[in-house]
Amino acid sequence: MGISIHTTVLPHDDPDASLVFYRDVLGFEVRQDVGQGAMRWITVGPADQPDVSLLLSPPAADPGITEAERRTVAEMMAKGTYGWLLLATKDLDGTFEKLRAGNAEIVQEPTEQPYGIRDCAFRDPAGNQIRIQEVR
Repeated sequence: MGISIHTTVLPHDDPDASLVFYRDVLGFEVRQDVGQGAMRWITVGPADQPDVSLLLSPPAADPGITEAERRTVAEMMAKGTYGWLLLATKDLDGTFEKLRAGNAEIVQEPTEQPYGIRDCAFRDPAGNQIRIQEVR
């Protein structure tokens, strides 16, 4: 069976801030930007991986979500416990410095983990935790 990852989703609560972060700080290309105001769906991804995308989606857009669930999602996003993403790079130190220069909220500086991975962590404008592992 030939299954591959095509798109994954992270919530956003400020499409303009998310767009600047993923496009200008992380260097992802914008593939689609539809909707208006806070109800925008923005698809981004690495230029060298055209078949892999990240959809930045407004969490309140789901018509099946209750007001209590919306509040819970908003609270979890504010704490950085709702969505997260794991990325990889060959140049962790350079990537980390670019994120620092882009005013990303740093959660953890590059660290050698006890399980054999060197990585760092930060939060995007919506509070999603993003870890970047060093590819060796």
